[in-house]
Amino acid sequence: MTAAATSAPTVSRWGRRLRWATGAAVLAGLDLALKAWAQSALDGSPIEAGPLDLRLAFNPGAAFSIAADAPSWVMLSITTVITTAVAVAGWVLAPRANLLTRIALAAILGGAAANVIDRVPDGLVTDYLHTGWWPTFNLADTFIVLGAVVLVITTLIGNTDEREQLSSAHHANDRN
Repeated sequence: MTAAATSAPTVSRWGRRLRWATGAAVLAGLDLALKAWAQSALDGSPIEAGPLDLRLAFNPGAAFSIAADAPSWVMLSITTVITTAVAVAGWVLAPRANLLTRIALAAILGGAAANVIDRVPDGLVTDYLHTGWWPTFNLADTFIVLGAVVLVITTLIGNTDEREQLSSAHHANDRN
């Protein structure tokens, strides 16, 4: 039996894209559900939980309330353009990216999309995680930051799939 016959089946380009987009949608849905819960459960009654409290807040700006004084349509436009760019980049990269890179891109897109969707009705993003020493944030923000960190790490160590393709091509050239 050859190595190819015993290896796991490969996922098609469309399969990788579908899994990546589904992952982003699940993460966005999780954050949006938590935002809806926070708006009903935490309004006027924060929950003290030690190092991470649950406290309802609304942010009209970007991270750390940057541009909070800007008109809401400006913030919505900017965040929508950025989210669209992330979606396009993920769509292009997903078929050839390794699993960690696809997870990182899904986390970034899921978080960004959730914040854009949350901003649409009133120009505000719902925040509910509060440390006392850091600005109040939400799960989408966490997805974006962790996704970015993982993306930087995978970029620095290289894409495993690309290394395997290069190695296979190199070995094929050696046999010729």
